[in-house]
Amino acid sequence: MKTAFNYFLHRLGPLAVAGLLLTTACGPAADDPIPEPFGAPTPYVLQLPPQFPKPPAPPADNPLTVEGVELGRHLFYEKALSLDNSKSCGSCHQQSKAFTDGLARAEGVGGTRHGRSAMALQNLLWEPRLTWDGAHTSLEQQARVPIENPLELHQPLAAGVTRLQKLAKYPELFGKAFGTSQITEDRVLKALAQFERTLISGNSRFDRYRRGDQDILTADEVRGMELFSVHPNGRLRGGNCSDCHGGTLQTDRNFRNNGLDATFGADLGLGALTGKPTDHGKFRVPSLRNIALTAPYMHDGRLATLEDVLDHYNEHVQFSSPNLDPLMLNTTNDPLQISPNLELTPQEKRQIVAFLKTLTDEEFVKDSRFAAPE
Repeated sequence: MKTAFNYFLHRLGPLAVAGLLLTTACGPAADDPIPEPFGAPTPYVLQLPPQFPKPPAPPADNPLTVEGVELGRHLFYEKALSLDNSKSCGSCHQQSKAFTDGLARAEGVGGTRHGRSAMALQNLLWEPRLTWDGAHTSLEQQARVPIENPLELHQPLAAGVTRLQKLAKYPELFGKAFGTSQITEDRVLKALAQFERTLISGNSRFDRYRRGDQDILTADEVRGMELFSVHPNGRLRGGNCSDCHGGTLQTDRNFRNNGLDATFGADLGLGALTGKPTDHGKFRVPSLRNIALTAPYMHDGRLATLEDVLDHYNEHVQFSSPNLDPLMLNTTNDPLQISPNLELTPQEKRQIVAFLKTLTDEEFVKDSRFAAPE
């Protein structure tokens, strides 16, 4: 038998023998993965607005890439992630409204109502804690919640992944973003987080004024900005706004009770998360960027207009509210310092509202990079 095999090899010739041996020794096993034709993704370079603080780096296991961000954009507007294919993240976070929905309380699959309003999605790169009560500390972690919440998209993410696997466009999009066409829950969350980190707003008229265009604001808007920035003390008149909404990002990223209620209902805000009575009634201080586009206001959308918001802070603060933030106290414009209310005049309230409207970034809400894919 050995002699016959040697004769067979001799008849094949040396080149054919080498090829046979190479094929036998190095050929792929039946269960080896088939290489996929995807190269490494392209690093995404963020364009940060002038005067913005340096952002924290993204997670080491989820760097920003051009392909990852693009995949995240598709997933953000993908209705297959909802139970009945009727809604997406973009349903409650609409670009024209600075990624809010115009409703007092967000509406989920089947018309269910969430207990809170949809928060604006902008400059999330700088936010250390997310949602009204700060329950989540990363965008990857938070992205799962609205998908699986029965009051929102109402579908296990695993079921959403199964649906994505059946849609023709996604294997290639995942392959470009992650190197292989495998679709997983982890990759869905990472791609969504990448897209959301690029939602940066920093080119409002207010920003251009700060960069030196002194003629871009009217006299009333400038006066409103001054009032916005001043903590009244009996001599200087002010709106006491920047104590919580100051700085480039227009938020101190804290959690505060701003005197909406004398007693609390079912939603305790931060207190429900921490279990501490001293946190009851505290909610995240939202950024005021694009605030004119994000009505109605407060965590439950109870205030319909910016004028209503000014009325609340001027004359309707519940000073008996447990855990009322100390910044809400001793802030009257009453020269005698007798009234606990802010005591702004109608003209001053109008001027502050005029200033708030200068925080609208028209480029941000029209930027095609953030719009639904065609």
